[in-house]
Amino acid sequence: MTPSTQRLSARSMAFVLAGGRGSRLKELTDRRAKPAVYFGGKTRIVDFALSNALNSGIRKMAIATQYKAHSLIRHCQRGWSFFRAERNEYLDILPASQQMSETDWYRGTADAVSQNIAIIDSYDIEYIVILAGDHIYKMDYEVMLQEHVDSGADVTVGCLTVPREEASAFGVMAVDENLRITSFLEKPKDPPGMPGDDTQTLASMGIYVFKWSLLRDLLVGDSEDSNSSHDFGNDIIPELVKNGKAQAHRFTDSCVRHAEDAPAYWRDVGTIDAFWKANIDLTNFTPDLDLWDKNWPIWTYSEIVPPAKFIHDEEDRRGHAISSLVAGGCIISGTEIRESLLFTKVRTSSYASLERSVVLPRAIINRKARLKNCVIDSGVEIPAGLVIGEDPEADAKHFRVSDGGVTLITKSMVDAWSRAQ
Repeated sequence: MTPSTQRLSARSMAFVLAGGRGSRLKELTDRRAKPAVYFGGKTRIVDFALSNALNSGIRKMAIATQYKAHSLIRHCQRGWSFFRAERNEYLDILPASQQMSETDWYRGTADAVSQNIAIIDSYDIEYIVILAGDHIYKMDYEVMLQEHVDSGADVTVGCLTVPREEASAFGVMAVDENLRITSFLEKPKDPPGMPGDDTQTLASMGIYVFKWSLLRDLLVGDSEDSNSSHDFGNDIIPELVKNGKAQAHRFTDSCVRHAEDAPAYWRDVGTIDAFWKANIDLTNFTPDLDLWDKNWPIWTYSEIVPPAKFIHDEEDRRGHAISSLVAGGCIISGTEIRESLLFTKVRTSSYASLERSVVLPRAIINRKARLKNCVIDSGVEIPAGLVIGEDPEADAKHFRVSDGGVTLITKSMVDAWSRAQ
C-alpha cells in the first residue's frame, strides 16, 4: 500500500497535551496531574484521548507531561506498553526537559509541541492531531482528518455545539455557512450564534488537526516571537483564522455513540462537582457513556485482581450494592452501597453505608461510617463511625465541600480530623 492510499490515520500521529494540574479539582490533583485522575471504576482520564486515537487507527502517539507527572507516566508505562516499534508504532512520553533552553519548561500548549519538533520529525508523519488529555468522550479522529483534507484547511478545530447562554465559559468560533472560522473569541460576554441557529454556539474542544509541515513552520516562527504566549488557542489558531483557512469540525459528526439515538457525550470533569456527577451518572440504568461497548473500548492498565466479594447476610449487616459499579479486588463486608462507584481494591466494613459516593482505589471504609455525596481519594482510610454528608457545616470544618454539596476526602484531611478529635 502506497502512502497516498493509506488511511489518513496511518499517516498521522496524536500529540496529547497532558501537563496541566487541573487546579479546579482542588486537593484531588495535589499528587497527580488532571489527566492521571481516576475515572469510571478502572480507567484514568487520559485513557479516553489515547483510546480514541488507537480506535481511530492512529498508532503513533506522544504524551507531553509536566505537572507531577509520575503517576501519569507510570500508568502509561504499565497500561500502554503494547506498541511495537518494529510495526512502526510508538507511544512516547515527553516530559518537559528543557530541550530547547536550559531555563524554559513548557511555556504553553504550542511550546509543548515546539520543544519536541525533532522527535516528531522522526515519526515521518503527514498530519498531526493535537489533543487535550483531560476530557471524557468517544470520537473517531479519522472522520475529522478526512474533513480536514477535503476542506483544504490549514487547521481544523474540533467544536462542541453548546447553548449560546453557556458559551461564555469557552473559547468560541464564529463561522460562515460552510463552517469556515471567521473569528476565534476567548470566553466572550456575547458569544456569536451559528448560521441558521442563533441559539447555539460552536465552542473549541482543544482538538486541532494540521498538516505537520505547515504546523512545524508556524511553531518555529512562534517560538521566536517574544510577544507570543506560545499557546494554540491564544496565538496559533487566531493567526490562521486571520491569515489562513481555519475550519470548524462539529463533534456530532464524529462522536462515537452506542446507539443511533444516544446523545453526543463529552464531559470536562474539571471540578469536584463535575467529576462526581460524571462518575455517579455511570450508575444510571442506561448511562449516556457506554463503557461496555466492545466496538470502541477504552483501553487502560488493568491490575490482576480477584472478583469483587460481598459477605455477611444479617439484618443491618448485609454486604450488598444497589445501582452501583464495584471494581475487582473489592471486599464489601456487611456494608450497604447505593448509587456509588468503587474502584479497585476498596475494602468496606460492617454496619457502614455508602450513598452516591465515588471511592478511588485502595480506600478503606471502617465500621459504622456513613458517607453520602462524597469523593474519597485513593488510599484514604475512613475512621470508624465517621459521618459525612448529613451536616455540610460540620463537614466543611475538616473536609472540602463543593458548591454543589459534594465532599472531597483526602488522607491529609482525615489526618487533620483525627488530630482534632
